[in-house]
Amino acid sequence: MDDLQTLQAQLGYYFQKKELLIEALTHKSYKQPYNNERLEFLGDAVLDLIVGEYLYTKFRDFDEGKLSKMRASLVNEGGFTALANHLKLGQYIYLSNAEENNSGRTKSSLLSNAFEALMGAIYLESGLATVQNITIELLEIVHDEISLDSLFKDYKTSLQELTQAHYGTTPEYHLIAAHGPDHKKEFEVAVIIDGKRYASACGKSKKQAQQEAAQIALELLSKELK
Repeated sequence: MDDLQTLQAQLGYYFQKKELLIEALTHKSYKQPYNNERLEFLGDAVLDLIVGEYLYTKFRDFDEGKLSKMRASLVNEGGFTALANHLKLGQYIYLSNAEENNSGRTKSSLLSNAFEALMGAIYLESGLATVQNITIELLEIVHDEISLDSLFKDYKTSLQELTQAHYGTTPEYHLIAAHGPDHKKEFEVAVIIDGKRYASACGKSKKQAQQEAAQIALELLSKELK
């Protein structure tokens, strides 16, 4: 477990109530009287509003359909995982040994949820404007460009081009699990590159889950190859 001061320095925000920060970083597997699920719920709503306002202001000529499509591409598991990876959030989460041994610190759903919880905690302590400044700064650092073209490119194709150029191999996508009833099923897919599992993500369809997993893997590989 890394020093939480380092995480706060990366955020540019220091918690007055350290227990709020610890709650935001506590996964339910850690078996404490508290966990980050309630803060995750709050953070999700806050981030939805912040990203919506950001896009509304930035793209004044776009109609509701385009704005909704862009927001959906940013406010999702893959999008939040990219922000969490930039903060190296996986190093700071409190997990059970079993979850850690199950690659919990790199699991997309866990990282995404922790990021939402962290933003929910900051909102509770310091309000919307503070979370807004942090979120927008992270978005603009992680995304070289925020536009229709950049957000809706085919991540699977981009990842395949990258892996073929540098490793001479093609990514494989493995279905890990399917959760929920038939009418509301969610699929978890992992992307394997040269025998190594790089990322996993969930989606309402196998195709969506593959795209989100490819987006996360593309972000990680791009950093490795810099």
